[in-house]
Amino acid sequence: MSEIEFRDPWLLLLSLLAPLVFVWASRRPSMLVYSSLAILDQGPRSVRVRLAKLPALLMALTLIALSIAIAGPRTPDAETRISREGVAIMMVVDHSSSMNARDLVKDDQSVDRLQVVKQVFRQFVLGEEGTAGKGRPDDTIGLIAFAGYADSLCPLTLDHGNLVAMLDDLELVRREDEDGTAIGDGLALAVERLRRSEAKSRIVILLTDGVNNAGAIVPKEAAEVAAANNIKVYSIGAGTNGLAPIPMQDPFGRMRLVRAEVEIDEETLTEIADVTGGQYFRAVDIDALGEIYGQIDRLERTKVTEFRYLQYTEHYGTFALLGLCLMGAAVVLGSTVFRTLP
Repeated sequence: MSEIEFRDPWLLLLSLLAPLVFVWASRRPSMLVYSSLAILDQGPRSVRVRLAKLPALLMALTLIALSIAIAGPRTPDAETRISREGVAIMMVVDHSSSMNARDLVKDDQSVDRLQVVKQVFRQFVLGEEGTAGKGRPDDTIGLIAFAGYADSLCPLTLDHGNLVAMLDDLELVRREDEDGTAIGDGLALAVERLRRSEAKSRIVILLTDGVNNAGAIVPKEAAEVAAANNIKVYSIGAGTNGLAPIPMQDPFGRMRLVRAEVEIDEETLTEIADVTGGQYFRAVDIDALGEIYGQIDRLERTKVTEFRYLQYTEHYGTFALLGLCLMGAAVVLGSTVFRTLP
């Protein structure tokens, strides 16, 4: 149970006047004339005589009760409400054929770039397994994939389990007529999705391993639209810039790794980040990519504001009623049982 506190504790000082009230009430004018008090002293003292000062005591207690009442006794009932202001995040992932390169995991040529991105993305959204307080549970997150054209796979949602399931289903482009790197189109589609969000903080995490060579929208123009809508872009260049091992089929139908030329347009990715107030990151392996997502996670955290509403249960009525009852009892007893002559 909460302890009682007082709204105006200094008013309790009035209770110090209780002894004066007791003395004053005990000395109400009354007088009988006797030739000698010796006879009275020899007689037995009745209950009425012994309790003659009870009305005075009740008046003193009345003052104490009323001083407590006006001091405002109360017990606090604290209620804390936490307001979480989530971040709206659109993940824009390149799934062109170049994401089939095997250079993000050292000494493991079985994992392509897209699989690495999926793994790190999953940890970013859901948090590390076995850890608490990680992930982005309060943020709406959506997913856009792009190659030769952009496709919205998942709208902004708090259903992160469904989001990750859609990410798991994402595959590398198989058909040549769908291949390419439409960075501008992917970014523009993300901006359009975020523009409708009411979140105060809206960001795009754009990951690619190539150069914009497809689509209808120039990346810089898409970045300018993002900046105009207060949308920040964090761009990531993933993989080797130069020769990278890519699986290819030889004339005999066997798959083998061939070093092929790959290029990341770091200048464009840097420009996109600068225009929107974001940052550009370079990831040459899975550890670096994980650290990049960790940095973004720390930079764009959900704002948590704690409001404390302190309500009180007032008890002044109880003490006021007690004081009035004591006063009433003092008046009644003083006028009847303990009545003195004027």
